[in-house]
Amino acid sequence: MIIRKAKLEDDNNLLNMLLSLDKETKYMLLEPNEREHDISRVQGMIQQSVSGPNFLLVAEEEDNIVGFLSAKRGSLKRIKHTAYIVVGIREIHRGKGIGTKFFSELNLWAKENLITRLELTVMCPNVVAKHLYEKNGFEIEGIKKRSMLVDGQYVD
Repeated sequence: MIIRKAKLEDDNNLLNMLLSLDKETKYMLLEPNEREHDISRVQGMIQQSVSGPNFLLVAEEEDNIVGFLSAKRGSLKRIKHTAYIVVGIREIHRGKGIGTKFFSELNLWAKENLITRLELTVMCPNVVAKHLYEKNGFEIEGIKKRSMLVDGQYVD
């Protein structure tokens, strides 16, 4: 398993992983088949981490991307010290320490880039992810009631 920064040539591999992830879990924002097959969006996301202010890591096994962590830095002066985090790991690769390695690298990037606040959103039923985030210093600051509708049920 290799954890590394995303490269421009990862675009198709990353898009395929995201499309697969959408089908595997109900804990990501997009539902299956909701994500556009727009390679230019993925290329833009990678470009913003390669030569822009953002951060994008991938987990790679046997030339396949199996997980990612993205951090989008605040662009306005008052929030430049913040970054919003999204993490996704393919189901068969969970529990192998990928998330822990992602957050270790994220913390180094945040320190080097004067990011003092990392933010993310997690569905309350996603106890495995909540444990990972809390293990890495995240705290619950509030619960957004009924903020998502998943399979016809509201989720906090």
